[in-house]
Amino acid sequence: MVENTAPAGPGTTDGTTDGTTDGTAGGSTGGSTGTGAPGRAPRRLRADAQRNIDSLLTAAKAVFATSGVDAPAKEIADLAGVGVGTLYRHFPQRSDLVKAVFQREVDACAEAAPVLMEEHDPGEALARWLHRYTEFVATKRGLAAALHSGDPAFDALPGYFQGRLGPALGSLLDAAAASGEIRADVSPEDLLYAVANLCLPVAGEGAAFSRRMVGLLVDGLRYGADASRAHS
Repeated sequence: MVENTAPAGPGTTDGTTDGTTDGTAGGSTGGSTGTGAPGRAPRRLRADAQRNIDSLLTAAKAVFATSGVDAPAKEIADLAGVGVGTLYRHFPQRSDLVKAVFQREVDACAEAAPVLMEEHDPGEALARWLHRYTEFVATKRGLAAALHSGDPAFDALPGYFQGRLGPALGSLLDAAAASGEIRADVSPEDLLYAVANLCLPVAGEGAAFSRRMVGLLVDGLRYGADASRAHS
């Protein structure tokens, strides 16, 4: 599954030299690269390098969802509008790209929670977030084979998933329960697991089926809300 291709050097096929602001090549999605002298500030990716990374992650997400994580690197690079060398410069191993796509989607889902809480009533914010999470799980199907392959490169991802999405969903649940819109006896972990199970592929059904099932689950959260508050 992992592509053991060495990162491209200065003579890559696309001829780009995107990297950090001090002229070194970028090798991280987080904007810091290398292991400089102790106390030295992390090097910041140039704007064009960050744009390339964003394009690659968006393209990889789309390609993984349709062609799986073993899709040719050129397919991803072409969709991103960059050369294959740029892809390998930022993501030397296929596992680097898979992890980056997964973490980016987890982050986006987690960061949606406070935005929805600002814009909607608690119950509506929770419902919208659960549907947002449903879309994330559906997208993750393309990553499933890699994430469950036993590759140690992915060992930290379940903890990252729980650490980001558990608190995000917990804040939504607490607010909706406090307002009396849902029952108060549901944990974030249970709900994350329940939605993931409802999104498992069903023969002859697509993503719309999962959305309908999650809609029924949301209705179930509202059932008995008053009784749940009375016994809390």
